[in-house]
Amino acid sequence: MCPYSINPDPDVTAKAYGKEVDVSPKHAVEVCRFLRGKDVPRAEEILNKVIEKKMAVPFKRYKHSVSHRKGKVGPGKYPVKTAKMILELLKDVKANAEVKGIDPDNTYILHLSAYRGRVTQSWFYRARGRSTPKRRISVNIEIIIKEKEEDL
Repeated sequence: MCPYSINPDPDVTAKAYGKEVDVSPKHAVEVCRFLRGKDVPRAEEILNKVIEKKMAVPFKRYKHSVSHRKGKVGPGKYPVKTAKMILELLKDVKANAEVKGIDPDNTYILHLSAYRGRVTQSWFYRARGRSTPKRRISVNIEIIIKEKEEDL
């Protein structure tokens, strides 16, 4: 069982978890912050635009030496690899919602977070018999979507 940060009502929510994904932790945090709270179809549209490099993801925290983009984005980047991975997770959570009987087009992203996973270490071999450690940081991404409440 994967540990989720929150435990919402299972009747109106669906979950998906990406464990030890090979993407940048900083990019994953920024993309998750940008998509949190949006409707699922709108989030898919945004991710497809990021993959095509038509829309930049605004960077709020990890923005040192990040240039401004067109429009009112401010400092931003096009994290294509991260967008592809989160789009894949979004498709997974939509499939989970369909199995539960929830309409995936009538949902929004209740919870989307990324945090550091396991660190794997290997070595760069250098000149004169030396070596330098190389660390790869993986990312855990969790997504929970919730069905919109109907207005009466």
